[in-house]
Amino acid sequence: MDPYKSLREEAYEANMEIPRRSLALYTWGNVSAFDPKRALFAIKPSGVPYEKLRPADMVIVDLEGYTVDGSLNPSSDTKTHIVLYRTFMDIGGITHTHSTYAVAWAQAQLPVPVLGTTHADHCTHPIPCTDYIDREALKRDYEQETGNLIVETFSAQHLDPQEIPMVLVAGHGPFTWGSSAEKSVYHAAVLEEICKMAFITGLLNPRVEGLPAYIIQKHYDRKHGAHAYYGQRSDR
Repeated sequence: MDPYKSLREEAYEANMEIPRRSLALYTWGNVSAFDPKRALFAIKPSGVPYEKLRPADMVIVDLEGYTVDGSLNPSSDTKTHIVLYRTFMDIGGITHTHSTYAVAWAQAQLPVPVLGTTHADHCTHPIPCTDYIDREALKRDYEQETGNLIVETFSAQHLDPQEIPMVLVAGHGPFTWGSSAEKSVYHAAVLEEICKMAFITGLLNPRVEGLPAYIIQKHYDRKHGAHAYYGQRSDR
């Protein structure tokens, strides 16, 4: 019996959401699912097309980067996932994609401003974009240093990764996270839509200003605040 069956299935189902949500072509993305009690995660194998994936293909990796179980090579982004799991507390899943609009903002090296209530429903701040990874960091360990770059960006800007579960890596693309692998993919889909909306808005009105702060806070609080009233009561 596979002791990692449920973790593998969680990672598999989350990875299959990437093509379902049109968040990546071919093999251009990966999701991992974390088990905090065992300090292990399941992640997509490197370079395997989504249509060929099976739950058993998910690779089990520990936080030191060792493959604990699995016959395939884990995603080439595995070390980035490790840095985020080791640094950002209480996350249960991480997603990396190359979705079109999010990548466009990353390639433009621009944070995504809060222009409307769709963005404000999910966070009150612009989506941050890192600097380019520097030459020496890339030489040391590209994937690990990509994770470090994300962490440093949040630290330097005093951002809360629980409140802003997404980032753009300059010239590269988006990483998102959440309480589960499924939630991390949800955030990837939300980020792509926010990026698309912001891009179109800028085309229509290049001089657009950000959404007023009082509207931003209202929309965030009605979903996430102490007196949130969006959605259904948990006892129904």
